[in-house]
Amino acid sequence: MPRKAPAKSVVVVCSYRVRRGMEPEFRKLLRKHWTTLARLQLVAEKPRLVLRSLGAKSCEMIEIFAWKPGGFEIAHKSPEVLALWEPMEQMCEPRDGRPATEFPHFEIVAP
Repeated sequence: MPRKAPAKSVVVVCSYRVRRGMEPEFRKLLRKHWTTLARLQLVAEKPRLVLRSLGAKSCEMIEIFAWKPGGFEIAHKSPEVLALWEPMEQMCEPRDGRPATEFPHFEIVAP
């Protein structure tokens, strides 16, 4: 019987368009979000990167991390994770014709 290839990690690039005045509270919640995902062993330790827009009139943050195989599906069923996602979404707003938040998923390919 052929061996099944191991599942690949999926990298997500999260875009958060944070409402004016909500950045300190959002950043605090973003830290709690990461520690929760890590404690539940849903994400890889690396890569993880959090970026904040420069020179913009309003805050946009990008968070990049990798789900462990199956982590994304488990997170969507976890009351603990869902309890963080709802207020994170409420702290963001649609802007410039784009939604409040976006979460495209990618796979890592060799250069």
